[in-house]
Amino acid sequence: MANIKSAKKRIKVTAVKTARNTMIKTALKSKVKKFEEAIVTGNVEDAKVTYATVVKALDMAVTKGILHINKAARRKSRLAAKLNALSIAA
Repeated sequence: MANIKSAKKRIKVTAVKTARNTMIKTALKSKVKKFEEAIVTGNVEDAKVTYATVVKALDMAVTKGILHINKAARRKSRLAAKLNALSIAA
């Protein structure tokens, strides 16, 4: 356990940031799963709506420093490809 006051503060701050990061990552994963379910069911309109929310969540994760910008771009691209494949098939 830390003895110095600043070290104790850093422990508290790190715990708060870790909790916030975990919350954002979990919400992002849930939104991606909801999009994937819409793709599996073949619901194009629902997939388009959930795709927009996923893209927004990915962009917010980048601005918060939780995801790297290239990783978010790669994931958006892959999800868009799935959405386009569903739109063409429908």
